[in-house]
Amino acid sequence: MININKVCVYCGSSEKCDPIYLEAANLLGKELAENNIDIVFGGGSVGLMGKLADGALSKEGNVVGIIPDFMNELEWAHKGLTELRIVKTMHERKHMLIEDVDAVITLPGGCGTFEEVFEAITLKRLGIYLNPIVFVNIKGYFNFCLKLLEHCIDEHFMREMHRNMWLSIDRVEDVIDAIKKAYKWNANARHFAVV
Repeated sequence: MININKVCVYCGSSEKCDPIYLEAANLLGKELAENNIDIVFGGGSVGLMGKLADGALSKEGNVVGIIPDFMNELEWAHKGLTELRIVKTMHERKHMLIEDVDAVITLPGGCGTFEEVFEAITLKRLGIYLNPIVFVNIKGYFNFCLKLLEHCIDEHFMREMHRNMWLSIDRVEDVIDAIKKAYKWNANARHFAVV
């Protein structure tokens, strides 16, 4: 069973989305903090990012934000975090977000969120990142994304085995259990990365 000390959470910064997504982000922050799991995220103060951090901080959780300097200059950063790391580029941010985490959790978001989770899946396929990737599929938000991944497998751009790289759950309350039960991946994955 996987030991969970620190997770990366990808999520959006929209405040105009359905409030159910904002509530889920806040609940996830609380759940992780209550289970003594540190959070690494994009460092933003608004939308799901802000709600995630606020939820964890309300339960005295450890929350680390990683944000590029241009976003910090625009005052997008959350001011109450345990730690805020300012980096030069988006690429550096993505690298630091996933470094040394025990799992990646993806909440609803826009193109940035999709780009981040697809990079994590790519790194997992290549045996570089080995830990669980969990989609929290609130209100079926990721249905089309998951269908696209299935289509990649059906069309032989990925193998059947690659389906084990991610899992999808419907409720925030199931995140920790899902991570603990995730399929164990290893660096040998690079030997069957090519179809």
